Amino acid sequence: MTEHLNPDEQDALRLLSRSPHPYHHPNSELLDPSNKFSYRPIERDSSGTRLAVPPASREVTPSSDSGTEADDEHFLKGLPAPRRLHKGLRGRNEALSGTSTPLSSPAALVLEEEDRKLPLNSKKEAHLGKQPRSPTNTLRRRKEIVRRLTELLIVAFLGIVVHANICVKLVLRRWYRELYVWIGVTAVLVLLYPLRLVVWAYWHRTPSRKIPVSLPASFDPAPLLYPPVITVFASLLLSTDNEAVLLPNIILAICSLPQSLVPAVSNSDRGCDLLHWALSCTPLLVSESHWRAGTAHIGSRDSFVATISLETTTLLYPLHQNLCSVLHALTTTSLLTAELQLLSISLIDLLLLSSSPQAIILKSMLWVGGLDIIVSCGQVIRWGISLARVPKWRFKRTASQSKPTSAFLSAIMPWRRVRHDLFHASVDSSSCSSCEAFDEPEDSDGTGSIPSRGLTRSRITTLDGVNSGGTEEKPTSTTNPGHKFSSHIADTRLGSTPLRRHTTPSTENTPRKSYTHTPSGRRKRTASYSVRAFFSLTQEQAIARKWIYAAYVYICIAGAIFLPLPSISVKAVVMDEALRGNEPIGWALGYLFGDLPLFRWEVVSHNLERWICLPPRLIDEPGRFHSMGWVDHLRQSYLGEANTRLVLSAYFLLVIVVGLIVVFRLSPIYEVDTRRKVFHFTMVAMFLPATYVDPIFAALALSIVLALFLLLDLLRASQLPPLSKPLASFLAPYVDGRDLRGPVVISHIFLLIGCAIPLWLSLGSLARIGTGPLEGWDVPTREVGMVSGVVCVGLGDAAASLIGRRYGQRKWLWGGGKSLEGSLAFAFAVLAGLTAARLWLRIGGWPTSGDISDTWSVAFQKMGTCAATASLTEAVLTGGNDNVIVPVVLWTCVKSLGV
Repeated sequence: MTEHLNPDEQDALRLLSRSPHPYHHPNSELLDPSNKFSYRPIERDSSGTRLAVPPASREVTPSSDSGTEADDEHFLKGLPAPRRLHKGLRGRNEALSGTSTPLSSPAALVLEEEDRKLPLNSKKEAHLGKQPRSPTNTLRRRKEIVRRLTELLIVAFLGIVVHANICVKLVLRRWYRELYVWIGVTAVLVLLYPLRLVVWAYWHRTPSRKIPVSLPASFDPAPLLYPPVITVFASLLLSTDNEAVLLPNIILAICSLPQSLVPAVSNSDRGCDLLHWALSCTPLLVSESHWRAGTAHIGSRDSFVATISLETTTLLYPLHQNLCSVLHALTTTSLLTAELQLLSISLIDLLLLSSSPQAIILKSMLWVGGLDIIVSCGQVIRWGISLARVPKWRFKRTASQSKPTSAFLSAIMPWRRVRHDLFHASVDSSSCSSCEAFDEPEDSDGTGSIPSRGLTRSRITTLDGVNSGGTEEKPTSTTNPGHKFSSHIADTRLGSTPLRRHTTPSTENTPRKSYTHTPSGRRKRTASYSVRAFFSLTQEQAIARKWIYAAYVYICIAGAIFLPLPSISVKAVVMDEALRGNEPIGWALGYLFGDLPLFRWEVVSHNLERWICLPPRLIDEPGRFHSMGWVDHLRQSYLGEANTRLVLSAYFLLVIVVGLIVVFRLSPIYEVDTRRKVFHFTMVAMFLPATYVDPIFAALALSIVLALFLLLDLLRASQLPPLSKPLASFLAPYVDGRDLRGPVVISHIFLLIGCAIPLWLSLGSLARIGTGPLEGWDVPTREVGMVSGVVCVGLGDAAASLIGRRYGQRKWLWGGGKSLEGSLAFAFAVLAGLTAARLWLRIGGWPTSGDISDTWSVAFQKMGTCAATASLTEAVLTGGNDNVIVPVVLWTCVKSLGV
């Protein structure tokens, strides 16, 4: 039916959907964009000729977790109700799928008013079948072009900044061939894509224009830009200490290119394209020596350098594609395409390149524990979700037990005879109005006929006033489809209002309730087979089965963590690969309590030194602590490293408790967004002063909390007792639009990841020190980039939200919800945070890996450049979560400029 329509008209029809699609988000596929800023309804005249109508333009503000949006919530509530053209179809003011509010923004209303004032010649062109040129569409397209060009300029600037780094230049001299191959493959695929579209258009139809290619205003280059660019830039900065990370990430950058760019050579739907696989292996063809990466800059880190074999690099493409499929099945619509690609690349790097003890612990929790839970509990969790979707009234009802009566009393004084004598009721049970109801079939989800349920009670009232009762077969056929009629038969449901007695019924047929159609005639929705399988259970049986599922899931989680099975248990992998054979629980006790005198005495006196690893006592040798800063000198000489970790743990706990108290106090006063920013400031108070004291411990704490967040969100989404409902109730007041797009509540997870990724990347580029059981658990230097994530997410995003929502009046050129005031607040907050971090680094006296010999004026220029780049990236970003991408951009600038 629609094959004779052009692509624009097909896209317009696709928007006329009855289903609201609450989990639908804009599709990133280039060949078939699913989110349009405008659509053109198709009208026909009396002769059937299609008439072009001026497009009903509306500006869709992409949802974002950004804080620079002005608070439009207050005056949106005062807007009139949106107009609807037809019942069940989307009107011009009705929100598209994926928007954050069902009402149009004020900017969209202004644009619609401008569209109504089209000139007369545009209306004539519409009646002639020509597409009118709306000034609103042209202006919006120009704004979007400016926005996307700004995004490209930011990426180009990042490339220039990374290339300007002295250490990166040395790496580029040895790996320029592989990088040129990546740039060449990407450029060729991007340039050939419009040509492929033109050839396809002329091959399958007759286009009306010579070049039937147009760039839609909703085009978002995020899936094409950020996954490969961020991957390569971060690997270049990390390769200054270990060049083995560069080649696999160049291959992964090619693997992350959108599938639409690569011509399909096979019709396989398994996600692995042969041509794309071959293109991902092209850097291996020009590489001079694949194993040379492990020979540079090893020094004292030879035990913490990871290399990848040639066979593994050739299999990166199928690993990446299958991992993306698994992650998409788990998260469904919670993650955008760019976020999904970045997550897959990060997990593959963690799997293949993790060499430090902290990275191995994170790998064991995410990979080993995650796979154990998915394999052992995946089907049970799906059953639990299906069971939770069944409403209580759909379960099978248990037979109601009547109260036991004495047979002797019944024989002497029958209740029916007493009721007849007192209330003049009929002795026959069928004449009792309360006994005339019977159980009708439940609302069926299927389309079949309604089966009979045997003999049922009915009451028949004739025109002459004679009442008779009896039993008869329930009718199973109907004369009119969609409605069932019954003549002179009044059936009532069990427990419903009884029929009136001794009344003359209407001679017209009264319709009965339909079990397959709604009163308006629409067919009822059919329940899925996974849900229908539980309809035969009673409510008590369903509750018992939920607890059985929950007990099985909890047992599997405990087994995945603590069972002593090599390569399967998290505990076994951590013991063998991260702790050099030491038992994890005993090692953790020594790591936290090893400097307490009483604890050391108990361990030694009970001969537990083989289980609990006690840290060695430091001897104050002459000149040992003179090269340290006063904070390190205090930590190692007086307080002790283990005691310092206890103090930091108590400090973290105290800040969390204070933050929760503040949030609960602000709940009845301030809106949700303001309360959410309290958690951002809590992260700043926790990690900005404490990261430099013990960065390894801070990174380990963030890794454990991330794994705990993921596990708790899995239990919440599985809807299994007893933790599911309390977790959902606690998170409900703090969710936003992104959390409602899919089953995963991503706000707190992305907040933690945004603070942790810069710290993890900085530790991956630093040397490791330590002795005995704590080998590799300390770093000799610090750098400002460690806290760039905390500064960006905790200070920048929070300040932008608070200032932008209160004082944001001037929007950016390309529109949307971002304000200039919020972006300026973001930049100043990041600048202040970087300044405080550099000042604390100077005051603490820690040795640094970067060049801090710059004067404060030069340092301010560098930090201002980093803050402005991060703020502008946050303003133009639409295809990814700014709590993840913007911190990585800021870390790239800080690391490259040597702040």
